[in-house]
Amino acid sequence: MTSTIVIDKAAPTRAVKYGSMSRDRTWALRWSYFFLTLFAVFSLVPPIYMLITSLKSSAEISAATNPWWVFHPTLSNYVELLSSNQFLTFFRNSAFVSIFVVTITMLISIPAAFALSRMRFWGSATLATGVFLTYLIPDSLLFLPLFKMFAVFGDWTGIQLINRWYVLLFVYPTLTVPFCTWIMIGYFASIPKELDEAAIIDGASWFQTLTRIFIPVAMPGLIAATIFAFTVSWAQFLYPLVFTTSTDQLVLPVGIITSLIKGDVFNWGQIMTGALLGAAPPLIIYAFLMDYYIAGLTAGATKG
Repeated sequence: MTSTIVIDKAAPTRAVKYGSMSRDRTWALRWSYFFLTLFAVFSLVPPIYMLITSLKSSAEISAATNPWWVFHPTLSNYVELLSSNQFLTFFRNSAFVSIFVVTITMLISIPAAFALSRMRFWGSATLATGVFLTYLIPDSLLFLPLFKMFAVFGDWTGIQLINRWYVLLFVYPTLTVPFCTWIMIGYFASIPKELDEAAIIDGASWFQTLTRIFIPVAMPGLIAATIFAFTVSWAQFLYPLVFTTSTDQLVLPVGIITSLIKGDVFNWGQIMTGALLGAAPPLIIYAFLMDYYIAGLTAGATKG
């Protein structure tokens, strides 16, 4: 009985190839971790410094000590701000504006995106591109004609919108509606046409097709657009700085700057505290809602 020994001449070549791929993967991982660490340092150092400063008294901040260490931690900055009616007014105004702007944005952008993506008509593609291009106009240029329009409106009607917090309900959607509409156009366009065709054959109206089919399936896009609209309306600085001046009409980003900076005196402890408290709502939304809902709803939409 004889046995045959088969020699794989390509084995050394494959070993060299796999070894080279392993080395390339190792170096790729090393560079990835390097840039990830670099990104984490640049991203985390400012909020960490803000937190450290917020735990210091004004005397310790002014002292020539290590700025990255708290020798005598105190919560006085948090207590003073959270017990200040002025700060609570800023926070309340920001909450009202953000909630209303998100609602207005969704009520406009969802039907607009549905119409532009599914209800084909003459000029729909050009109009969809134009909607997005309006978002590219800098707000530093857009506030000039808006301010003039509100001033003329006040002269004609006697209704003064400038220096009222609700004027922001008219100006913020100029930033949020175009981009949210563009996001929703992409999500609606990715939905198979067979779904709405089947719904129409079954006798559903366009409104029923939107509410019963498109919105549930495109919920991840809805959540992304909602979070974007909330973030923009919560953190916007230029528009409230221009359109509101009275203390009781200010929102949080402008209120912190105008009330805690007096001349050349900067109350750094409370400024950092106010910035951290103001960043809390968007941080909570991004940390606990965005990934959870997008992952869950995307999985639910693709099952069955």
